[in-house]
Amino acid sequence: MSARVSLGIDPEELASCVACGLCLPHCPTFRVTGEEWASPRGRISAMRQVQDQGAAIDQAFLSSMDTCVQCRGCEPACPSGVPFGSMMEATQAELTRRRRLDWRRWGFRVLGHRRLLNLLSRLLGVVQRLRLLPSKRLGLPKIPLAQERLRATGSDVWLFTGCVMDAWQRSTHAAVKRVVEAAGAGVALPGAGAACCGALSLHAGLEDHARSLAIRTMRELEGSAPILVDSAGCGAVLKEYGKHLGTPEAVAFSERVLDVHEWLSDRSDRLPSAGERGQDLIVAVHDPCHLRHVQRAHQPVAEVLSHYATVVALDDDGLCCGAGGAYAAMQPDLAVSIRERKLEAIGRSGANIVASANPGCTIHLANAGVAVRHPLEIVDEVLDHDG
Repeated sequence: MSARVSLGIDPEELASCVACGLCLPHCPTFRVTGEEWASPRGRISAMRQVQDQGAAIDQAFLSSMDTCVQCRGCEPACPSGVPFGSMMEATQAELTRRRRLDWRRWGFRVLGHRRLLNLLSRLLGVVQRLRLLPSKRLGLPKIPLAQERLRATGSDVWLFTGCVMDAWQRSTHAAVKRVVEAAGAGVALPGAGAACCGALSLHAGLEDHARSLAIRTMRELEGSAPILVDSAGCGAVLKEYGKHLGTPEAVAFSERVLDVHEWLSDRSDRLPSAGERGQDLIVAVHDPCHLRHVQRAHQPVAEVLSHYATVVALDDDGLCCGAGGAYAAMQPDLAVSIRERKLEAIGRSGANIVASANPGCTIHLANAGVAVRHPLEIVDEVLDHDG
């Protein structure tokens, strides 16, 4: 008989799921497949069978775990408070230790090296323009060959810029920076030490790499100034450094982290008016999962946008769009099927543009032909910066 495998999950957490099924309507993979193995309670049952009963880690188990978007939409719906996200992270860490040839083990290390990532991104952009890459199938945007340089203007707040977003969507950071400055704050920018928050590594089970990136980021963003984040996935992980690292320093760091819309919602009276430029703009807000379910900070997005456009809510109760960080590249068929439900909700909204505060979501929706922007890009375009 083979030795029993520990997935590193706290036994009390593993036992906390009572299989009530209230999570099922909130799970995007269950909604698409209708299969128990693709639901939170089905995945927890599989975890129990491996950790408590000595079941083998077979292909069925791997498929169940790997097809999870890790949207954590099940957590707010759970009356027992099952910490599904941490259970999935522990499981992925154990699976990654067994997958010595997993490309993510090496590929994600690039994310912590800003110059190398920028160089490789430019090369990827060239390959795109030569039409040698199936970008939509891989979930990629049109990658810029050149990026504008951001310059610090003060020390009131930090603006976390990260890795992929900085390399592929720096124009979003520039727009966010202008809006924050319009609210009267000087913006500090982190150096290469904070090149990546570690979110993608953590979700892939690369715990040690994610931890080292977190330590580097904390060292770079020193002081007591608020740390503003314009990527929902990055913000969720930065706010959980205290949990992941378990040190007083990490807890104090996480307490400084705010989604940029949280910070702006308390200062909207300091922003210039929109004039007439936003009068005909109808914006549907897509809530990124890690902003809605993890940070629980999605309402400020609509609050800030409502000063500059007519805001409409989608009627899908915040269901995942299927982006999931690298999920759209790793599970393209499921990601597209999940996205279809989001596209239907967008179509019913009557909006002429969609706002989403997460780079992966904007890329995934744009690849389906949706006119989608970061919320503060929309605000930046209609703001009267001279007013």
